[in-house]
Amino acid sequence: MKIGITCYPVFGGSGVVATELGLELARRGHEIHFISYALPFRLPYFVENVFYHEVDVPSYPLFEYPPYSLALAVAMFDTAQQRGLDLLHVHYAIPHATSAWIAREMLVEKGEPPVRIVTTLHGTDITLVGQDPSFRPITRTSILRSDGITSVSDYLRTETDRVFGIDRDRIEVIPNFVDLDKYNREKQPCHRGKLAAPGEKLVMHISNFRPVKRLEDVVRAFAGIVREVPARLILIGDGPDRGKAQHVARLEGVRDNVLFLGKHESVAELLSCADLFLLPSETEAFGLVALEAMACGVPVIGTRVGGLPELVTNGENGWLVPVGDHVAMAAAGIRLLKDPELWHAASTSARAAAMAYSTEAIVDRYEAHYRRVLES
Repeated sequence: MKIGITCYPVFGGSGVVATELGLELARRGHEIHFISYALPFRLPYFVENVFYHEVDVPSYPLFEYPPYSLALAVAMFDTAQQRGLDLLHVHYAIPHATSAWIAREMLVEKGEPPVRIVTTLHGTDITLVGQDPSFRPITRTSILRSDGITSVSDYLRTETDRVFGIDRDRIEVIPNFVDLDKYNREKQPCHRGKLAAPGEKLVMHISNFRPVKRLEDVVRAFAGIVREVPARLILIGDGPDRGKAQHVARLEGVRDNVLFLGKHESVAELLSCADLFLLPSETEAFGLVALEAMACGVPVIGTRVGGLPELVTNGENGWLVPVGDHVAMAAAGIRLLKDPELWHAASTSARAAAMAYSTEAIVDRYEAHYRRVLES
């Protein structure tokens, strides 16, 4: 198959999944074309069967805001026409599914075969952006114009049905996946000595530091933990709430115990050093980073929201608490870190749960979905 993939190429779960999916499909012999305004951050090297098409966004004085969605539609049209794409797989409904729909209409108008469209819903395109009155009608129409619709969790499928009235039977749940060989604490080098003092536990959080991730709660929960257990908090990523987190760390008196590492591609190596992963998000459609932590045998303490309960089983491979309850998060962390037997059981259970989300198993499901779309 010849497949065009469009995603946000920045630090975030949907971009990671889309890129890793494309790379695995290329290894299986499919021809993959990434179409975006920048090279996906996990695609910094040459890969056979993988091509990149940069979207050229004109900056005419007429436009106060450059029309990226239209420029993307043209890039999709050009790539589909020149390379004979079988389908476009877009991640996020807005604006990607809209651009794909426009590109297909352009192909039909030119007398070209109409490329098929698969739209994968990842979260905020449904739970936040898509529900804005300015975007709701175009979000719904763009999803309905897709030949195939997938969501990363049953929670998100239910929300799409509830908010947009799109029959859940039209949406196939295909969860995110993880490379179990790469995300394996037994196969990664240990950097614990460089990150923490002897005897300190490593608590970790990875995100794009947006308000929905509630980074301040991460720091507050850690402050509660470190009062009972010698520990160091490692924060990986960057974004608008970094300054707020630094401020809270100073107020809580834990500034010297918090290390901001910025954006890193060596996530597997860092997670393999961790003893605990905190994810106090306001909402999570799936929680890819939680899956990556679990694959490394790291128990996750998260919030009881969205798709996280589909991944984290409370009291077995992690703990779930109400949104904003950093006190309960700290208490669960203290309990885990103080009890080696409990931690080992949770770590083993986390790795076992992650086995169901292997790259091979989930990409098989995407391939099957593509075939059904192309044959329909």
